[in-house]
Amino acid sequence: MAREKGVVLLDFWVSPFGQRVRIALAEKGVDYEYKEQDLFNKSEHLLKSNPVYKKIPVLLHDGKPICESLIIVQYIDEVWSDKAPLLPDEPLARANARFWADFIDKKVYECGTRLWKLKGEEQEAAKKEFVEIFKLLQGELGDRKFFGGETFGFLDLALVPFVAWFYAYETFAKFSMDEECPKIVAWAKRCMERESVSKTLSDPNKVYEFVLFLKEKFGVEY
Repeated sequence: MAREKGVVLLDFWVSPFGQRVRIALAEKGVDYEYKEQDLFNKSEHLLKSNPVYKKIPVLLHDGKPICESLIIVQYIDEVWSDKAPLLPDEPLARANARFWADFIDKKVYECGTRLWKLKGEEQEAAKKEFVEIFKLLQGELGDRKFFGGETFGFLDLALVPFVAWFYAYETFAKFSMDEECPKIVAWAKRCMERESVSKTLSDPNKVYEFVLFLKEKFGVEY
């Protein structure tokens, strides 16, 4: 596989947002340089590359930075358009995929974080909301193999990195995704059959350990 000129990814190993970008690059067969970032001591390189939000992931293509994971994925799809299209061809289908990807961005991570940060009634409320979010997504998936039909695409890629966090969410909030949203769990297993996904997603046990680290760092009670 030929190395693409000047493709660099600034990322953090467990980030579901960075993993979206890694999956997209793998689907396209793009070779790149990975630069792990310390999010608790941000590098000058990261701060200069993303001066507005100061966060990962950042894709540098010939030295030019592209920020925000879904924007990066769409950029990758447009630049390396000759292989494995991620967004649908039809404008309405593209708009629908973007709508649900935006829904995931606004809902999943924030609500998931509340599952391990909160306790008691607040955690129960977060758990109810989290399940409702995934029931909506399950309804959008329907009986299709992937969100876009038979082909793995943009919306699958936007959601699947959060699958690695299910174990942590379930353990802290005491619920089962398999019981609540079985079609989502089955979809996740199909996604994991893809090398781009299975080689990118973090081990759920390591995600759980990372969440324990965050709880200790930020003084969240067990």
